[in-house]
Amino acid sequence: MQLSLTDQSPPRVVLSRASLIVAACSTIIEWYDFTLCLYFATVLSRVFFGPGEASLLLALGGFAVSYLMRPLGAMVFGHIGDRYGRLRMMLLSMALMTGAMLATALLPTHAQIGPWAGWLLLLLRCLMAFSVGGEYTGVVAYLLEGARPGRRGLITSLAAAASEVGALLAVGVCAVLVYRLPAGSVDTWGWRLPFLLGAVLAGGVWLARSTMQESPDFERQLAAGTVPEEPLRYTLRHHRAAIFRTFSISALGSITYYVGITYVPTFLATTGQRGEGEALGLSTLAALVVILVTPLVGMLSDRVGRKPVLAVLAGASALLPITMFSLMHGGSSQQAVLGAALLAAVAGGISAVGAAATAEQFPGEGRLSGLALGATAATAIFGGLTPFVAELLIARTGWPLVPGAMIALVALLVLPVLLTMPETAFPSKPQK
Repeated sequence: MQLSLTDQSPPRVVLSRASLIVAACSTIIEWYDFTLCLYFATVLSRVFFGPGEASLLLALGGFAVSYLMRPLGAMVFGHIGDRYGRLRMMLLSMALMTGAMLATALLPTHAQIGPWAGWLLLLLRCLMAFSVGGEYTGVVAYLLEGARPGRRGLITSLAAAASEVGALLAVGVCAVLVYRLPAGSVDTWGWRLPFLLGAVLAGGVWLARSTMQESPDFERQLAAGTVPEEPLRYTLRHHRAAIFRTFSISALGSITYYVGITYVPTFLATTGQRGEGEALGLSTLAALVVILVTPLVGMLSDRVGRKPVLAVLAGASALLPITMFSLMHGGSSQQAVLGAALLAAVAGGISAVGAAATAEQFPGEGRLSGLALGATAATAIFGGLTPFVAELLIARTGWPLVPGAMIALVALLVLPVLLTMPETAFPSKPQK
C-alpha cells in the first residue's frame, strides 16, 4: 500500500535531548573533512600531484570524481538505514570515515612515490565520499523523526549549523598551520596534522553515537510491520515526484554552499585578488554567518512554512551572486566582506530550511532511500563537481564572475519547482 506524507501522523515519541545533540553535532566531521580538503586544495595539490599549474586542477578534479561516490554510498547506507535502522547506519558510516581520515594522514607524498601518491589520495577520497554518502541525510532524517511537531525546521537546521562548525574548525586549523608553522613545513609534514585530528574527532563521535536511541519513526515501522523490504524500489515506485522536488531543493542548496562559500578561498587565491590570510578570514566570517543564520531560518520555516522561505531565498540566489563575486574580486576589503557575508547568509538559509523540506517529502518508510536518490545525487552534481567546473570556466573564459552566474542559473531553473511544491511544514493541513 502506498504511503503519503498525510498518511503518517507525527511520531508520538520524541528523542531525548542528548540523542538529538549527538546526532546534530556529528555532522561536524563530514564538513570538517570536506572543507579541509577544499581550503587546503593548493597544498594538497603540491604534496600529492607535484609542482605546476595543472596540479590544482588535478586535485580539484580528483575531489570532484570522488564525489560521484556519494550517491552510491547514499543508496547503500540508505538501504541499511531504511531496512535495519538509522542508528546502525550512522555507526557504520562514522567507522568508515574514521578509518579513511586516519589513512589519509599516513599517506606517502608525490616526492616519495611519485604519481602513485595522487592515486592513493583519490582512492581514499572515494572511500570517504562513499561513507559520507548517507551521513548528512541520515542525520537529517533522524533529527526530523525525533523532533516535536512544530519544531522540526529548527531541530533539523541544527545539522546544517553543526556542519558549519566543522567548516569553521577546518578554517581555524588551516589558519594555525599557515601562520604558526615554519615556511615549508606545511608541505613537508604539517598537512598531516589536521587529518590526524579529524580521525580522533571521528572516533569520538562514533563512541558518542553508540549511546544514542533509535529513531522513533523506525521503531513505529517495526511495530506496524511497514519496514520496506526493498526501500529503493519502494521509493521509486511511490515517490518519484518527491524525488524530483528533493533533487531541485538540494541542487540549489548545494551550489549556493559549495560555490558560494567553500570554493571562495580557491577563487580568491587563483584570481590573485586576496592573500591567503584574507581569504581564510573571509571564510571564517562566512562560517560564523551561517551558524547564526541557520537556526533563525529554521524557526522561521516552522512559523510560515518551508515553501515561502525557499522561494524568497531562491530569488535572492538569482539576483545577488554575480554582484557579490564582483565585490570579492575587485572591490575593497569592506566590500569583499559584504559579498562573502551575504552569500553565506543565503546559502546558510537554504541549507537550514532545505534540511527539513527534503526529508518531509517522504514518509518514514523509504525516507533515506528517497533522500539518496534526490538530495545526495544533487549534491554530487551541484556540490562536488561545481568548484572544479567554476575553476575550469574561469581559466577558459577569463571571466571571474562565472561562479556567481552558475548559482544564478540554477536558482532560476529551480524556482518554478519551489513555487509549485506542496507545503510540508504543517502535517495537519491537507496536501494537494
